[in-house]
Amino acid sequence: MRIHCKVVVIAVCFGVFLLLYFLGGNAADDPLLKEVEVEEEDSNSSPSSSEHGRDVAAKFAGKPAAGLGVRAEEPPRGRKEGKAINRGASVNAKSKLRSNVGRPVPKRSQAEEVMHLAVVACGNRLDETLTLVKSALLFSLKKIKFHIFAEDPLAPQFEERLNQWPRSVLAKFQYSIYPITFSVGNADEWKKLFKPCAAQRLFLPVILKDVDSLLYVDTDVLFLRPMDDIWSLLKSFNSTQLAAMAPEHEVPKIGWYSRFARHPFYGVTGVNSGVMLMNLTRIRHTMFKNSMIPSGLSWEDLLHPLYQKYKNHITWGDQDLLNIIFHYNPECLFIFPCQWNYRPDHCMYGSNCKGAEEEGVSILHGNRGVYHDDKQPAFKVVYDAIRDFPFEDNMFQSLFYPIQTKFLDTVNTLCGRIPQVFLKQIEKTMKKVFEEKVVRHVRPHK
Repeated sequence: MRIHCKVVVIAVCFGVFLLLYFLGGNAADDPLLKEVEVEEEDSNSSPSSSEHGRDVAAKFAGKPAAGLGVRAEEPPRGRKEGKAINRGASVNAKSKLRSNVGRPVPKRSQAEEVMHLAVVACGNRLDETLTLVKSALLFSLKKIKFHIFAEDPLAPQFEERLNQWPRSVLAKFQYSIYPITFSVGNADEWKKLFKPCAAQRLFLPVILKDVDSLLYVDTDVLFLRPMDDIWSLLKSFNSTQLAAMAPEHEVPKIGWYSRFARHPFYGVTGVNSGVMLMNLTRIRHTMFKNSMIPSGLSWEDLLHPLYQKYKNHITWGDQDLLNIIFHYNPECLFIFPCQWNYRPDHCMYGSNCKGAEEEGVSILHGNRGVYHDDKQPAFKVVYDAIRDFPFEDNMFQSLFYPIQTKFLDTVNTLCGRIPQVFLKQIEKTMKKVFEEKVVRHVRPHK
């Protein structure tokens, strides 16, 4: 009997203890949200530590990560909700955590990635540059930040023309306009190297110090598929690669560098710098091997002495200097295939870009002035169609079909005899854009 009584007493005491424990735990305050600060940082090919910081802060605050420079912290007691700061908000974590109890937590969205594109415009390149920008916006999915380097007379014209575009288009991009500047050497000498202002691209890592990665393109470039696709190649860089370009030619025996160059160049045929993908952070932190000093030089310190040594031996200006740099540093360069920088050289001597034959042209590069003369009308047909396309018209009716129809007049020319190379990718891209922007929005909610 005594044993049974003891068991009952112990059981009762244990139950009272558990009851007090749970009541005490519920009455206690929720743990305070630790302060999380992140530095403003441009998006790169992979999530950075600051992005993870934003995601953690957003998760505890019960809101998705809204943008750069977000600071989540504990507000003073008694205040229910903090005010928005920058593009994020300070939120009372305790009230948010409690309000989510027993409810499904919404899926956390990642901070929007912004792609960066740079172009240099001088002289009469205003319309050509605007057509380039237009082509990037027509097909790309993520937001783009354009860095436009222009001569002083062109700057207000760019601003005026860009601001005339429809609001729906303006919402897809940001832009900054910069003057032409060279941080080392004689500015007039740099400006006259090869084509007006072309050497400006060499100084992008020095000028755009807050930009992590960047796609540089010449003004005579057109996107026939989303910029997102070439931007994603940044993820393919290995630990030493910091830039990506296409070969200057596919066939060494008819390539310019392999036949005529009087200076070192990359690989067997050299590279073309009209489309150049760059990890600017890596470029700024790398010491480059060279033929002048054994210890290596930073990018900025290398440019002027390299030019002084080879200025009497180079023909294509800044592109030749890039070839020299990557001749001595081949491990730093990623090579993408020719369809990402398709030029008249790929068809005027016979079709020699296998990637374009299989997949179609991804980026069209109309060098040799082919957009503005009748030497290669296949290139001019694409340029004219994109330039004249009204932004809000149907792409198939007002862009693809005119290109397809006008191509019939070029089939007897060197490049026009392979229309599928020009049309395959742009047709595929338009279908993809249609699915992303139209079908997805009209699909009934389940």
